[in-house]
Amino acid sequence: MMDEIYNSDSVFTSEQILENRGRVAIFIDGSNLFYAALQLGLEIDYSKLLGRLTSGSRLLRAFFYTGVDRSNEKQQGFLLWMRRNGYRVIAKDLVQLPDGSKKANLDVEIAVDMMALVGSYDTAVLVSGDGDLAYAVDAVSYRGARVEVVSLRSMTSDSLINVADRYIDLDQVKEDIQKTPRHSSGYHRSLTGIRFMNEDNSH
Repeated sequence: MMDEIYNSDSVFTSEQILENRGRVAIFIDGSNLFYAALQLGLEIDYSKLLGRLTSGSRLLRAFFYTGVDRSNEKQQGFLLWMRRNGYRVIAKDLVQLPDGSKKANLDVEIAVDMMALVGSYDTAVLVSGDGDLAYAVDAVSYRGARVEVVSLRSMTSDSLINVADRYIDLDQVKEDIQKTPRHSSGYHRSLTGIRFMNEDNSH
């Protein structure tokens, strides 16, 4: 039990960060994270999320993969905000399925980017529970990178956990990444730390 507590804290607390994390690249499966947040009843503060996943390490790049509905103005506004606040958004048009639902699968894009950037980062942080990404994670590990998987345990494939160097359950860190409605200005103030990190990484 103590090991589990230490492991979950060590990824997200600057004081306990392992020094060998090196330069970090973040890969977020947007739809997987959305459904995980829905399960937790959680409204995510994406600036806090970026800060926590980076945790004082040097950020190479943070990718956010999502299906888009071009007619949804609210979603377009959200993605514009993401692009302006530290995320590289990879968007793909939603495809309507026979049952009427809409979906966009971005597993290939995530896997290709993880592989293409090997050598530029020391640690990959994958925010997804999708077992289809286990092969890519394994391949990245064989190329010498560490991989941390962050997702909701009930939505995470065992095959993905088995090939990761570290697994973090979103439920354990939800307080660190949720919006705090009491201080609306704090949401924007917290962005300054992210900007500082980005400026620092540009040298």
